[in-house]
Parts: sequence; C-alpha cells; structure tokens
Amino acid sequence: MMNIKNPILRGFNPDPSICRVGEDYYVATSTFEWFPGVQIYHSKDLVNWHLVARPLNRVSLIDMKGSPNSGGVWAPSLTYEDGMFWLVYSDVKVHEGKWKDVHNYLTTCETIDGEWSDRIYLNSSGFDPSLFHDEDGKKYVINLLWDHRFYKYSFGGILSQEYSHEKNCLIGKPKVIFEGSDLRLTEGPNLYRIDNYYYLLTAEGGTSYNHAATLARSKNIEGPYELHPDNPLLTSWDNPRNELQKCGHASIVQTHTNEWYLAHLTGRPLPHKDKPVLDYRGFCPLGRETAIQKLEWRDGWPYVVGGKQGSMEVEAPNIKEQRWEKDYEVVDHFNNSHLNHHFQTLRTPLPDNVLSLTDNPGNLRLYGKESLTSTFTQSLVARRWQAFNFDASTGVSFQPETFQQAAGLVCYYNTENWTSVQITYHEERGRIIDLVRCDNFFFTQPIQGSEITVPDTVKYVHLKVKVRENKYTFYYSFDEKTWSDIPVSFDSYKLSDEYVRKNGFTGAFIGMHCQDTRGTNQPADFDYFNYKEL
Repeated sequence: MMNIKNPILRGFNPDPSICRVGEDYYVATSTFEWFPGVQIYHSKDLVNWHLVARPLNRVSLIDMKGSPNSGGVWAPSLTYEDGMFWLVYSDVKVHEGKWKDVHNYLTTCETIDGEWSDRIYLNSSGFDPSLFHDEDGKKYVINLLWDHRFYKYSFGGILSQEYSHEKNCLIGKPKVIFEGSDLRLTEGPNLYRIDNYYYLLTAEGGTSYNHAATLARSKNIEGPYELHPDNPLLTSWDNPRNELQKCGHASIVQTHTNEWYLAHLTGRPLPHKDKPVLDYRGFCPLGRETAIQKLEWRDGWPYVVGGKQGSMEVEAPNIKEQRWEKDYEVVDHFNNSHLNHHFQTLRTPLPDNVLSLTDNPGNLRLYGKESLTSTFTQSLVARRWQAFNFDASTGVSFQPETFQQAAGLVCYYNTENWTSVQITYHEERGRIIDLVRCDNFFFTQPIQGSEITVPDTVKYVHLKVKVRENKYTFYYSFDEKTWSDIPVSFDSYKLSDEYVRKNGFTGAFIGMHCQDTRGTNQPADFDYFNYKEL
C-alpha cells in the first residue's frame, strides 16, 4: 500500500482547494502578490503532484500593481460542475488596519490549462469566497463577512448569497449562515452536500500556530449549523512537537474509489535545538504549505485518521500510482520561448521591454527598473524556496555605469525583507560585487569597504547562494569553476511570516533582479539559473 508523504506541495502553497473530475484530482493554492495568480496542481493518485496551470495570467483577470505585501490573490476556490471548472478568488487591495478592501471574482474554463474567461465581479463584502453547486442546480457564493466597525468583532460570520450563471451576478439577499465557534477568526468557508446534510468547513483560530479547521452541519443550507462533536476537525495547536504545524484551512474530496481525504494548510518550522513550547514554535521560511489527511466517517461525521494534529505519512487511496517527471529541481539555460513554470514575477506580468528571452538568445535579459522596495514595477524573476537545504546559482553579464544600477541574485520575502548579492558600480573601482540587506526596512551593506572588484576581462559573474536550514551564505566566481565565499552569513528565519512586520502570508523566494533607479533601463543578461535541493 502506498503512503502520501506530507507536505504534498512544498514551499509557499497555502489555502488548498481540492476537487475531483472523474479520476483526476486538482488542488488550487494562493499566490498573494506573485504573478501569474493561483497555482493549480494535478494528481491521479493523491500521492504525486505536478504544477499544471496558473490561470490568472493576464492583467484583465488580476491587476496587482501597487498592491501591498501579502495582498493580491487570497484563498482561491476551485470546483467542477456543468462540464467546466469554476475558479473564485479574492483580490486584496488593503489588509492592514480596520478595513479590508477586497474584491471577489469568478472565472471559468472548460480545461484546467486553457484560457480562462474574463472575470465576473461578485462582491466586496469580505475575503475567502467559494462557490457551492447544490443538487437542485442552484449556486451559492460563500465568503467571510468583514465588519470594520470599531465596536464590532471584525470576523462577522460566513455569508451566503445565490449566484445566477445566466445573469453573471449574485441575486437575492446575502445572509449570515454561521457565526463560527469559540475558536473565532472564522474564515475560509467551503460548503458540501453529503447525504442529507450540508457540511460547512471553515478555517478558524488565525493562520499561524493556533490555526484550525472547524466543521458544522445542517439540513438547511441557511442553518442553523451544529458543530462537530469533537471540534475542531483538525489542528496542531496542542501538539507543539508535531512535524506539521499550523494545520487548518482545509477542503474535502471523495475519491472515485469512495475514500475521503482532507487537503489542508500546514507549516514546518526551521529545526532548532531547543524543544518547542506552546508560545514559541519557530519560523517557517518555506511559508505555509499543503498536506493531505485521510478521513473516516463515524455517526455522520468525518474524523482525521491518525489524529486531528495531522500526520506526515498517510495511507493513500486504493488507486494505481501515477508518477510525473521530477521538475522541482531546475537548470534553466533560457533556450525556450517562455519562462520555466516555476518562475513568477511580482504583481504584474513583465512586458518585452522589461523581460526578454529573444534580445540576447540563450539569456534571460532583464532591463533595470525600480528598486526591490517598489510595489509597482520590479524587474525580478524568482521561484520558491521548497527545501531547507538547497543551492541556487546564476551567471550575470552586467555593465553598470552608476551606483544606481545593480543586478544579481536575491533571497526575497517581500519589499521589506530581502538580501541581494549584486553587481553594481563604484566611482573609483568600477564594477563591484556588493551585498545589500533589507531587514524589516532597515538597510545595511555588510561588506562595505570590502566589496569585490570585478576584473574588466570578466563577462559573466557567477553568483550562488547555499541555504543550510538556519543560515544562508553567498558565493561568487569569475569562471564558474573556482568559487569564493563572501564571509557573511544570514538568518533564514528573517524570511518568514513570523519575522516580518505587519502581516506576512507568503514565503521565501530565490531569484534574479535588475534595477536602474536612474531610469535608463540598463539591461542585465542571465545565462542560466540552477536550483538544486540537497
């Protein structure tokens, strides 16, 4: 018998929405400010998964220019009905303070990797929308109601409103159908019709270490809903040494072999010597990930097999294994007409005058744009950290003419937290390799006065980062054979939700960038990008 090894989607893949189409299984996850929006993975057996689509791949579907860190696409909901896929998602414009400026949309497609329809506006009453298809043909949009009034609790309950596919809009009156349990912070709703009950699955307790999945049921779609007799259905809060932490925000699927599974959010803290305690469990630079647990039914209620804390290994369904070609380790020489599907950009697509694979064939050319602190036009291409130990490297040809121009390799969390090893310019020494650190918007140049001079004869400077659990260190080479370390190490935990100021919901990335704050669009050519897990 096969086992599912968790997490199934490693490195910043939160808020899973799972659905089945025949004998095929799909999971959609949140992407926040990273473009294209929404990641969709495919499996035939719930064990092996591969990335098949990022449907929000044009500005008409998601325009995040200027959106804040950890804004953008929250908690997509993927369903299949009437011969097509339905994707509902939030576009969050403001999430700090009392207000949540958020707009919810729907798009559809007959195939998972096809061109999705123009978006249909739904509402702006709160985030985490999902779409429920009832047995009588009616459809309902379910989302959190956000209450910004100073004298009210912000999480105002789960709101339901009928959706008319013929009119492409919500109809009737919205109604709060569930106010949540005593865990509070009720969000992330998914509604199911199973036998004679409506089952409402919600996320509660916040999205960190006290996260949970709560289940309630009713014979009427509008309630009242009774709570699971052993609520919450899933949480790791009272198991501080469990390998899977933050367990919550979940969705349910029934396999074609009549077995039941729960896809859910989880996080894995960095290893640390001290034993974890309830009020401190560490930092998760890999972000929030996706795991799967098996469910069993007792007295009309599902329970997590192996315990509600979540297990690293889970019995797989009785389905023949289907493996995919291993692709999470990448050596990209930029010989294709499009970027490797692991790469994303920030907030917007990069047009040909910012990113080109043809201006210097065999190279990724990035034209210098705004700084790494900008929420508008960054010339940056990056991919997720997906392991605690990996190497990543690139070779860059760059001829800066001023200190306002820089290009290189960056370990990035958001505009306020990143570390860049980069080629830039010094008035007396010409091209140099420098380090720049942005730590919760506090800036340092750790090797100031000891920057490395780049010989005039060198065309490509090779840059590497070695990530080893709690630390990461940069290296450089002028021939890609002999590597020298830059004798400064950095803390991995500072690229995590737990460390950053304000709200952080993403994870660490490694990428290539080029900036030109002089405004002359100086280009940098990247010859390759190599990501290898250890």
